Amino acid sequence: MVENDLNLTLGQFLRARRQRLSPEECGFPTQGRRRTPGLRREEVAQLAHIGTSWYTSLEQDRDVNPSMEVLDSLATALQLTNDERRYLHMLAKPMESREEKNQRVSVGIERMVGALDPNPTVVLGRCWDLLIWNKAAELVFNLPMFSNELVNCNNWLRRFLTDPSLIANNEDWEVKAKVMISRFRADYAHYPNEARFKELIEEFMQISELFRETWPLHDVRNTTNCYKHWSDPRIGEMEFEYVMLQQPLDPELKIMIYTASTATASRLQELLGTSRQEE
Repeated sequence: MVENDLNLTLGQFLRARRQRLSPEECGFPTQGRRRTPGLRREEVAQLAHIGTSWYTSLEQDRDVNPSMEVLDSLATALQLTNDERRYLHMLAKPMESREEKNQRVSVGIERMVGALDPNPTVVLGRCWDLLIWNKAAELVFNLPMFSNELVNCNNWLRRFLTDPSLIANNEDWEVKAKVMISRFRADYAHYPNEARFKELIEEFMQISELFRETWPLHDVRNTTNCYKHWSDPRIGEMEFEYVMLQQPLDPELKIMIYTASTATASRLQELLGTSRQEE
């Protein structure tokens, strides 16, 4: 694998966003055939009101230390979304490397997750490894029964990329998977030197064709609260309001809560009661 597939660099992101734009939509006339897709470097520099050689230095990842004003000008020139703009600033002004550490869930969070049944709740670590989940999550996401003795917990993105039931039960699985990959990249920017992230990216490149196609596009998106709806032959139609929470003192933990609609909650409660009787 090419090392650049794993590294986060400003130059890679600028090139990907430059190649995404057409000259016509940016007001440049097209005369003859272009050798490469998207805008030329000098066109981006013109739109951002900076020198072409200086912009070239940015794409080549030279140590030129762009100012906030220059980054904002580039974001406007490249028509970046708000999420992409934040990502651009993170790549240009990376945070100091954080020490890798094992993540643990407090007793309080563990009790809260259990108390939220029948609303499926999952807690993820910084690399999207599953740390804890409740009975409703076991049912809805077909997870194993949670135990503190579990050693090899699954990874949330790995499951969505490879689980046949998730692929079959989501008509728009590919669209959702691409969104998840873009969110995974956005989180990776917070920990660009973490070995676990690099290990997962290498694995996903090997096991998922969609990941191999999507990752080099450098798409980024932050997680937002939203409405979710899907169907499962074991459960039927399900509706949720999705909320992702992070603790101020431990923002690396993601608490994902799927608050069920009244009808969905009633159905899940019934199924959970049946499964407990059978245990």
